[in-house]
Amino acid sequence: MIPFNVPPFIGSELDYIRKSIQNHKICGDGEYSKKCHILLEEKTNCQKVLLTTSCTHALELAALLADIKPGDEVIMPSYTFVSTADAFVLRGATIVFVDIRPDTMNIDEKLIEQAITPKTKAIVPVHYAGVACEMDTICDIAHRHNLVVVEDAAQGVMASYKGRQLGSIGDYGCYSFHETKNYSMGEGGAILIKSPQSADRAEIIREKGTNRSRFLRGQIDKYTWVDLGSSYLPSDMNAAYLYAQLEKADKINNARLKIWNQYNDGLSDLAEKSLIDLPYIPEECTHNAHMYYIKCKDIDERTKLISFLKEKDILTVFHYIPLHSSPAGKKFGRFSGEDRYTTKESERLLRLPMYYGLKTEEVDYIIEQIHTFYKDR
Repeated sequence: MIPFNVPPFIGSELDYIRKSIQNHKICGDGEYSKKCHILLEEKTNCQKVLLTTSCTHALELAALLADIKPGDEVIMPSYTFVSTADAFVLRGATIVFVDIRPDTMNIDEKLIEQAITPKTKAIVPVHYAGVACEMDTICDIAHRHNLVVVEDAAQGVMASYKGRQLGSIGDYGCYSFHETKNYSMGEGGAILIKSPQSADRAEIIREKGTNRSRFLRGQIDKYTWVDLGSSYLPSDMNAAYLYAQLEKADKINNARLKIWNQYNDGLSDLAEKSLIDLPYIPEECTHNAHMYYIKCKDIDERTKLISFLKEKDILTVFHYIPLHSSPAGKKFGRFSGEDRYTTKESERLLRLPMYYGLKTEEVDYIIEQIHTFYKDR
C-alpha cells in the first residue's frame, strides 16, 4: 500500500534528541526550542516566533492576544479544520463563515466586507494547501475596519505571498508541525508575532501567565503570576526533532515540489479533457507543495475513485467537512451569504499521497492508475 502520508525524517533527528536528553533539559524552551525560534524568526522576518504544543494552541494564544471576548464575531472560511474556529469559540466568539473561491479553496476576499458587523473583531484567513489568500485585500479591509488579522498558516510553512512568508503578513500567524505537515515534531506548532508589545505578552501567556521567560534571561530577579495564561511549551525533545528538519527545509521543500510537479505534469492531459480539475496557483503566490489534490466531477465519482485506488494499493483521502454544516458549526456560528462553492467544491476534492520520500516510480504508478480509472469516462 502506498500510504497517504509518512512523517518526514532527515536522519539527524535522533542525534539531536539524544543531545537534548544529555543536556538534562527536555522541558520547554531548551537549546533546540531556542534554535527553532531563531531560525524561524530569520526565515519569516517576524519580531517573535514561539513554538507551541500544536497549531491549535497557537491559534488559542492568538485569540487571547487579540483580546477576543464573548459577543465578538470572527470571520473565517467554513472549509477549514475545527481548530480554526475552536480557538475563538473558546473565548466566547460567534464564528461568521464566508464562502470560498473555487480556484484556490481559500476564503473569497470579495465577500468578507459584507460579513462585517459592529461586533466583528477579527478575520482569520486560512492558506489552504500552502497557497496564499489574497492578503493585500484582506489586510486593507482589516485596516479600514480596525480588525485583527490572524493567519491560519498551518499548511503554509515555506510558502509566500508577494515575497512575504505566510504567517508573517497579518497581526499573528499560526504554523503546524503535526506529523502530516511538511516539517514535523509529531505534535506541535508555532505562533508568529509582529509587534514587540504582543511578543512580550505572548511569552507571559505561553508560560502559564508568568514572567518566567524574563527571569530566565536575567531581566528580573524573580518571576511571578502577572496575567492569564496556560502551558503552551512543547518538550525540547520535540523541538530537537523539528530543528533537524528546519535545517534542511530547502531540501524537503524541493523534494516535495518535484513530486507536486510530477503529479501536475502527469495529470494535465486529464484536465485538458475536462475530466478533472488541478490545483490553481495565483501568480503572486509561491506554494510549498503541502498537498496535491484533484477535483472529480462530483462526490459520487470521488467515492468510486477512492475505492478504485485503494484496490490498487493507493491510499487517498478527502478533506474537511465544511464547519457550517456540522453540529458545532450550527451552534457556534452562522454562514454569511450563499454557500455557492464551499460544500460543492469540498465534495469534489481528493488528496493524493504526498510526503518527503515518496518515490518517482510510486508517483508514476499513481498517475497511471488515475488514467486507468478515467480511460472509459
